[in-house]
Amino acid sequence: MSGLTRLRLCVMMFVQFFIWGGWFVTLGSYLAANLHASGAQTALAYSTQSWGAIIAPFVVGLIADRYCSAERVLGVLHLAGGILMYVLYRAGSFGAFYPWLFAYMLLYMPTLALVNTVAFRQMADPARHFSAIRVWGTIGWIVAGLVISYLFAWDSSAGLARGALAHTFLMCAIASGALGLYSFTLPRTPPQPQPGRARLGQLLGLDALVLLRQPNFAVFFVASVLICIPLAFYYQDANQFLTEIHVANATGKQTLGQMSEVLFMLLLPLFLRRFGMKTTLLVGMLAWLCRYLLFAYGDAPGLAFMLILGIALHGVCYDFFFVSGQIYTDSRAGAQHKAAAQGLITLATYGLGMLAGFWAAGMIGDRFAAGGAHDWRSIWLFPATFAALVAVLFGATFRNERLTHVRA
Repeated sequence: MSGLTRLRLCVMMFVQFFIWGGWFVTLGSYLAANLHASGAQTALAYSTQSWGAIIAPFVVGLIADRYCSAERVLGVLHLAGGILMYVLYRAGSFGAFYPWLFAYMLLYMPTLALVNTVAFRQMADPARHFSAIRVWGTIGWIVAGLVISYLFAWDSSAGLARGALAHTFLMCAIASGALGLYSFTLPRTPPQPQPGRARLGQLLGLDALVLLRQPNFAVFFVASVLICIPLAFYYQDANQFLTEIHVANATGKQTLGQMSEVLFMLLLPLFLRRFGMKTTLLVGMLAWLCRYLLFAYGDAPGLAFMLILGIALHGVCYDFFFVSGQIYTDSRAGAQHKAAAQGLITLATYGLGMLAGFWAAGMIGDRFAAGGAHDWRSIWLFPATFAALVAVLFGATFRNERLTHVRA
C-alpha cells in the first residue's frame, strides 16, 4: 500500500468518525434543551443506533458485498445522510426530529462496515496496518468534541440557553456531504465474487450460532449482550449529566475517553498475554462499575476529579471488553465462521443489547426526573449494580483462556 493510499484512507476514517462524534455525544443534551424531550423519547432517539446495527448486515451483505463497489455505496449513503442531517438541523419538535433520525441511522450504521471494507481491501497485511489507519477515526471523534466545546462552546450554559447545539447537525451535514463526494475518489473496491444466493442467516451472521455449542463462548455471548445494557447509560446520559451539573466544556472533556482508548489499545496485548482472556474481560466489566460509581458520587464539591477519572476509564471499559471480545471471537470462530461470528456479536451487542439498554436508561431517567432536573446518583447506581451482577455471573461461569497468538 502506497503512502498516498494510506493518507486517503486515514482521511476517510477521520471524517467518518468526526461525523458520528459530532452529534451523537451531545444528542441527549440537545433533545432535553432544544426539544424538551422526555427520557423515554431520548431513549427512542438513541435506539435508532441499534436498529441501524440490526439493518446494516442487509445493506452490506446484500448490496455492497455482491452488486456495487463499496466506495460508491459509501458515497451515496453519506450524501443522503448529509441531506438528512440538514433536515434534523431544521426540525423544531421531537415528532419532526425522530423519523428523520431513524432514517439517518439506517444509512449511517452500514457505513461503519463499508469504511473497513475499503480499508482492508487495500492492505496486504491488515493485522499490521489497519490499527494505524483506524486510530484516525478515534482522532476524528476527539476533534469533533473539541470543536464543539472549545472552539464554538455550543455545549456551554450560554450555548444551551440559545439552542446552539443544533449547529452540531449542520456541521455534520457539511462533513457528511464532503465525505460522500470524497468517497467516489477512494480506491475502487468492487464486490468479491460470491457463489450462490445470499441466505438470511449469512447476512445476519446467524451461521455462527453453531459457536454457542461451546459453553465458554455461550457464556461470553450472553455476557456481551447483558453488559451493553449499562453501556447504553453512558452514551445516552453522560453528556446531559455533565452539562446539567454545569461541568464546563463537557463534550471536550468527554474526549478524554477516546484519548485513553488509544493508550489502553496499546496495553491490551500485554495484558492478554500476562493475565489471560477471563481476567481481561472482567477488568473491562468492572471498569463500568467503577465509572458509574465515580459519576454517582463525583458531583459533590471538591470531587470533580472523580468525574474526569470516570470519563478516562473509557479506554479500559471499551478496549478490555469489546476489543478483547472481538479478539476472542476471532480465535474461536474458525476460518469458516470468522466474518459471521463478528457480525453476530455486533448484532447482539450494538443491536439487541444496547436496544434494551437505551430503553432502560430512558425509563430510569424518567423515574428519577422532577422539575427539569435529575437525581443522577440514583440513575447511575442502576447501571453500576447491573454491571456488578453481570461481572459476578461471568466470573463464576467463564473458564480462563490464554491466547498464545496474541503478541505484545
